[in-house]
Amino acid sequence: MKNVEDVYPLSPMQQGMLFHTLYDPGLYAEQTICTLHGNLQIEAFQRAWQQVVDRHPILRTAFLWEGLASPLQVVRRQARLPWTIEDWRGVDQAEQQSRLQQFVHQDLALGFDLGKAPLMRLALFQSSDDAHHFVWSQHHILLDGWSLPLVLGEVFRSYEAFAQGRDLPLPRPRPYREYIGWLQKQDMQQAEAFWRRNLAGFTAPTPLGVDQALSVNADTPPNAVYETRLDADLSATLQNLARQHGLTLNTVMQGAWALLLSRYSGEDDIVFGTTVSGRPADLPGVEQMIGLFINTLPVRIQVQPAATALAWLKAIQAQQADLRQYEYSPLVQVQGWSDVPRGQPLFDSLLVFENYPATESGGPGGARPSVVMANMHSDERSKYPLNIIIAPGQTIALRVNYDRSRFTAETIARLVGHLQTILAAIAAAPTQQVGQMSLLTATERQQVLHDWTATAQPF
Repeated sequence: MKNVEDVYPLSPMQQGMLFHTLYDPGLYAEQTICTLHGNLQIEAFQRAWQQVVDRHPILRTAFLWEGLASPLQVVRRQARLPWTIEDWRGVDQAEQQSRLQQFVHQDLALGFDLGKAPLMRLALFQSSDDAHHFVWSQHHILLDGWSLPLVLGEVFRSYEAFAQGRDLPLPRPRPYREYIGWLQKQDMQQAEAFWRRNLAGFTAPTPLGVDQALSVNADTPPNAVYETRLDADLSATLQNLARQHGLTLNTVMQGAWALLLSRYSGEDDIVFGTTVSGRPADLPGVEQMIGLFINTLPVRIQVQPAATALAWLKAIQAQQADLRQYEYSPLVQVQGWSDVPRGQPLFDSLLVFENYPATESGGPGGARPSVVMANMHSDERSKYPLNIIIAPGQTIALRVNYDRSRFTAETIARLVGHLQTILAAIAAAPTQQVGQMSLLTATERQQVLHDWTATAQPF
């Protein structure tokens, strides 16, 4: 027990991730991959990362469950980061990319032993005199998306100082344990009453309608990703619409996804999952805390064909304001409080709206950083067959992570096209009735109205 600093319970989300990882070790392994441009001083970079691990208890945490009534997270006093460092400057660019892809797939397949800290791995591959490929692998049980830019910002601020031979004074961080303490004070009876009312009468998960049983090669990754962006005009119109009518962009996206699910399933009463930030406003300093605060919860929406899109979206937003009071509710208990039979999921699709703080990577006094991140992207495996991730910006990004054994690439491309069509319809005429909105793309409408009717014959 010499290397034990603290022991405390898991959050409900951590418990769920632990359970699913034990069932399928490849789940919830995450990678952040980017290119670092500049004269990277590797020793200073390693020191900056190790300092972040030393400062934040969650990054030195392991998870124990065998022989325990309830699992526990154990903070180690010390945890040394494992590194892979290679020099590829003598290798042509095509071979470098091949090697990087091979490393990324093999590293992701390794998963993590949750009983051993740190649950992170780092890799640097020098591709030229002033560029490195960087791979940061970690288990999602440690960190949520909000935490990633906080960690990276601290790493790069520390790096800039260390590279100049200085130390960087940083305030003492608020530990993740404070959030666990906050969770333990919440009223689960009130949460149960809310969810029983919210989910009363909903008895079966909403069918996706476009999935099918597909055979997948054992050598093929089980998950695939489809990425696109809304054009700048549509992105700006949607964001202006939300601001003008007191809506969040997340509400608009939830309404569009609910309508698409309704059309695909043929049902007006639908449920999908959403990821909430889970950072309680009454917990001091929570915006700067590092850890896993998110929670996954069901969103139940009644599609109202006769309502205007705007009125319907405002009703959805009011409903979500009620849900936020109970963001701490464990999903496994919420499912037990519903009328969906045990053993069946509440939902098969998850809508995630990413709205994170920006990564701070500048030098002292706001000076231009000596090392710049570029081409950053992340990969992970989730237990849900269909995940729609939305990131706001000048052009709104859409990323769909999907299960290859249930969806073809063509199906997902068509689904994203239908979602874009609905969003365009909302942007163009927010006062039209929900039931009048079409999900057909321009190409599909051409097929229906002209191509498929061109072969009509008189009887």
